[in-house]
Amino acid sequence: MKSDKGKNVFAWYMYDWANSAFATTVIAALLPIYFASVIVPSDSWVFKLFSIELSTNATTLWAFLSGATALFVFITAPILGAIADISESKKKFLMAFCFGGSLFTTLLFFSKSGDVWMTMVFFFLANSCFITANIFYDSFLPHIASRSKIDQVSGRGYAYGYLGGGLQFLICIILILAHSKVGIEKTMAVRISLLFSGVWWAGFSIITFVWLQEPRNNKASPQQYRNDNNSWTYIGFGLSRTWHTILSAKKHRNLAIFLIAFMFYNDGIHTVIRMAAIYGKDELGLKNETLMGTLLVVQFIGIGGALLFSRISKPFGAKRVLIFVLFLWLGILCYAYIMTSALDFWILGIAVGFVLGGSQAISRSLYGAMIPVKESAEFFGFYSIFEKFSAIWGPFVFGIVRQITGTSRLAILSLVGFFIIGIVLLCFVKENHKTLILT
Repeated sequence: MKSDKGKNVFAWYMYDWANSAFATTVIAALLPIYFASVIVPSDSWVFKLFSIELSTNATTLWAFLSGATALFVFITAPILGAIADISESKKKFLMAFCFGGSLFTTLLFFSKSGDVWMTMVFFFLANSCFITANIFYDSFLPHIASRSKIDQVSGRGYAYGYLGGGLQFLICIILILAHSKVGIEKTMAVRISLLFSGVWWAGFSIITFVWLQEPRNNKASPQQYRNDNNSWTYIGFGLSRTWHTILSAKKHRNLAIFLIAFMFYNDGIHTVIRMAAIYGKDELGLKNETLMGTLLVVQFIGIGGALLFSRISKPFGAKRVLIFVLFLWLGILCYAYIMTSALDFWILGIAVGFVLGGSQAISRSLYGAMIPVKESAEFFGFYSIFEKFSAIWGPFVFGIVRQITGTSRLAILSLVGFFIIGIVLLCFVKENHKTLILT
């Protein structure tokens, strides 16, 4: 039987297993394809909001929708985090946003051809809950893992996520491919798969909520705030704590440079993940089976990539390996610009899976080695905010370039700048090989 500590860590892993169904099936795979091929008319769709009318397409809509969600969460995250800290209710907030996101995900089952606004609203709410829940999920990491094992626990969390999301997506692919044998239409199979994603997310997360223990952090919960239930007090505390964290980060030069670099290159990574399927559908006209199969490969190759790059970062240095991985990302973008066939997309998927896990795992471990030990929880919360902030601008840039130029090729190529800026800034980050603190 697992010890209490082992149960706690396993429970944390299982939430990544649970919510990766949404990340894989809804964000990266099925919904973008379904949105582009069924929900939004193939010729164009007129966006109407008040007196604004704009003829646009599925790719541009999806890009702006992803960026708007990340922006909304970035604005609200500090306040929600402060309330959770004051009331010591991270687990309750995680549960609330998990089940809320699961609910809105299941409601995507009712999205049919022409239901553009309804689909966008449900996805916006589900994605907002997904991102917000991850902030509270990440905040558990410094509490469940010792300083010496935080990289290992973090990496295994990603591995659980890739495996869980991959298995759930595999079940969905089997259902879609065998839709005629079970007596349903392909669109119905897709809708059932979206419903199944929400059920998977909520169902497996129950393991997390049963075993995961709520950390206590009295330092972040002053008595005068805990005794005051006024919502404006919570908001004031959230704003003041965010400002305090910003000032604290500025005292650590390497930390500040890394966070800015991370903000840029992670923005590029997030955009590639969110736009890959709809890029293949819109620009290359690939079959849905090709898109889904490639994204499934990405999931399972991502496990090996995360473990491999995490291992070689020790002898070669995390920063060097991370820069190398980002150069690989540049090559991937250039290849995406010139690719023309389904085989090219398969090759691209293998490459993305290989570098995706590595870039995510190394980024978190490198950051973990730079933050002050006594303030690890606060700085990991700040890392979560930066991570969500970095998901805003890439989709907006992609959508603007796609709308202006009429081609997704130039839009995907425009992301090169995010990686170049990130690489240049990382060159100024100094790795400390003797201690875990950089000042």
